[in-house]
Amino acid sequence: MKITRLKTWQVPPRWLFLKIETDEGCYGWGEPVIEGRAATVEAAVHELADYLVGQDPHRIEHLWNTLYRAGFYRGGPILMSAIAGIDQALWDLKGRDLGVPVHQLLGGAVRDRMRMYAWTGGDRPDDVGAGARALVDQGFTAFKMNGTPEMQIVDSHRKVDEAVARVAEARNAVGPDVGIGIDFHGRVHRPMAKALLRELEPFHPMFVEEPVAPEHLPCLKQIAGGLGYPLATGERLHSRFEFRDLLADGMIDIVQPDLSHCGGISEGLKIAALASAHDVALAPHCPLGPLTLAASLQLDAVCHNAFIQEQSMGIHYNRDNDVLDYLVDKSALAIEEGFCAIPQGPGLGVEIDEAFVEERARVGHRWRNPVWTHEDGSIAEW
Repeated sequence: MKITRLKTWQVPPRWLFLKIETDEGCYGWGEPVIEGRAATVEAAVHELADYLVGQDPHRIEHLWNTLYRAGFYRGGPILMSAIAGIDQALWDLKGRDLGVPVHQLLGGAVRDRMRMYAWTGGDRPDDVGAGARALVDQGFTAFKMNGTPEMQIVDSHRKVDEAVARVAEARNAVGPDVGIGIDFHGRVHRPMAKALLRELEPFHPMFVEEPVAPEHLPCLKQIAGGLGYPLATGERLHSRFEFRDLLADGMIDIVQPDLSHCGGISEGLKIAALASAHDVALAPHCPLGPLTLAASLQLDAVCHNAFIQEQSMGIHYNRDNDVLDYLVDKSALAIEEGFCAIPQGPGLGVEIDEAFVEERARVGHRWRNPVWTHEDGSIAEW
């Protein structure tokens, strides 16, 4: 069997789909994308196609190393996201060819279903209490919210008080037993994070995510020691090597690799194993589409340290299409009582409606994240 073609589609709301085809008619789907840079990743995928066409798609690890090492320059969000979607598609293809789900190829499932969480509150968090209560009524046992809108490097304590009040509102709405993930989104700089992390402790967060931007993670040793709840990060780390250094510092309790950003299932499995060796939990990042979610669930299935899975159904970014729209069988990713059964179909376990993908690709997208400024006109972290 030989790879013959890589086809890509930019589809609403902000995703990029990839299909790898072969001379024997077998195929696989993946989702190589960076939010807001879909066209750049798409170009990288087609550059990398030069290393793939004519090759045996079953040699996934060899092809991964070829893509990663043969170009000399390596790593970073664009190249690793392109590799990630290709890797997903190769695993999907292999599973389809052999008639088994990917998790069977990775040693078999350690669980039957995965606990899921949903988003509430939007970019500038608002009405978090009502939103959280609605999610609990749908059966979710956990949710995530943005902790704060933009915050200057040194800001007023009023901003801290407002953030704490929003978390208090959410906690009061759902009671003590529901998990609350609080995403700082890298918006909180070290001087303010010192205060806010401690002010949140009485509300028992399930975790605080991206407590500082990824380039400032070393400061957690000074500002977050002794906290009584977990810290999480990883969506903007792109290889096992970046996670290795983070885990060695011992300041993160949950790693959140994104399987469309970190090199795919192959690299995600290595990151999960590294985390397990440090007794650190796994919670893959996934505010993306159905292929990233399906790939994440296949990884969750085989990782004992996986404890919860993000998903983006109904998230505020999904204005034109949502996760299930692109599936032939929408039940493959159905969430019931806060859990999703591990997909059991061949490959990633989902079937993409290619005709609908073609239709929506004619609409396409040019999604960009908001550009925020502070009151003085300087750029704020989004």
